[in-house]
Amino acid sequence: MTRAYLDNAASTPIRDEVLKVIIHTLKYSLGNPSSVQHSYGREARSILEESRICIAKNIKASPSEIIFTSGGTESNNLVLRSSVLDLGIRHIITSKLEHQSVLQTVIDLSFRYKISVDFISINEKGILDFNNMEEILKKNVYKKTLVSLMYANNEIGNLLEVDKVVFLCKKYNAYFHSDTIQGLGNFPINMEKFHFDFATASAHKFYGPKGIGFAFIRNNILKKMKPFITGGVQEYGIRSGTENIHGIAGLSEALRLSYCNFKNYIKKMKDLKSYCISELQKIIPNIIFNGLSSHPKKSIPSILNFLYPTKKNHLLYFHLDLMGVSVSKGSSCNSNKKVSHVIQSIITDKCLLNQTMPIRISFGIFNEKKDIDLLVKALQEIGK
Repeated sequence: MTRAYLDNAASTPIRDEVLKVIIHTLKYSLGNPSSVQHSYGREARSILEESRICIAKNIKASPSEIIFTSGGTESNNLVLRSSVLDLGIRHIITSKLEHQSVLQTVIDLSFRYKISVDFISINEKGILDFNNMEEILKKNVYKKTLVSLMYANNEIGNLLEVDKVVFLCKKYNAYFHSDTIQGLGNFPINMEKFHFDFATASAHKFYGPKGIGFAFIRNNILKKMKPFITGGVQEYGIRSGTENIHGIAGLSEALRLSYCNFKNYIKKMKDLKSYCISELQKIIPNIIFNGLSSHPKKSIPSILNFLYPTKKNHLLYFHLDLMGVSVSKGSSCNSNKKVSHVIQSIITDKCLLNQTMPIRISFGIFNEKKDIDLLVKALQEIGK
């Protein structure tokens, strides 16, 4: 059967070049990077630090600002929990559109440590109300505050207006954490240009291996932080445990390849999205695109989210899968819910939600127009 994989926001296929690096590292790098007394350990250490340097160079950061983790969820936890425990954060500002690794962690922190939490108002397109954000900051100016907002929404693709957030954070002396997991590696992010205090990444979102990621933490902040995982001195003492060398090498190679080809990749994603929008409009009268996902400049090029009129409910996705099309209703972390918290936050018309199902299409560098044609054909068959 011909198949179309259109769920790259959940996880991307690993690139052949990355796979070769991983296999080579697994086969020939047998030492522990902390065993610097012998050549095997020093070789592993060299791979670790060369990878850190390569990643830092690509995102315009210092190598000492890169802390390797098991992925995006751990990275977000590290930043949020350490901010409360080590930086004295007493107030967190976020939005209801964030990934569960941020939302659930923030809620847990609010109960455990009596941290006050505010959610920025949003409209039906998922656009943040920055006047409301400033009101919240002004009201809590005497509390040490962390703002946590994702750079590219993993369900509706909205891009954060980073400059506005940075301006307000500086004005009210707040820290700024951005979950860049859906953006970093798929979109050029430069830490000299984007003034995040913290940012997070996961390799399997940009054609690297699963189970490896990193947290970017500014040096002036990192010095104030205590161990997040104790038991060793790895990762500058922040995250103990023997490093995942082959995963780190794969992450580094995947990110390097992305930064070498961003111009071509982004053009391809934009062309695929434009073609997909055009084809969907032909078969679905008055189609509703969620958030800003159909906007060419205000959303990430790789994500398109829309409401499909159907009474098949959750079976819709299984029908599409049986017809060779892999899509999702949103974040894989919300797979047990009929409609994700993101869609529920922006669509308040319950009748509309009962008559439609959200479909998230996420393009990757290996997709072609024929994949979209297969999707459209499958939707037409299901609609008969």
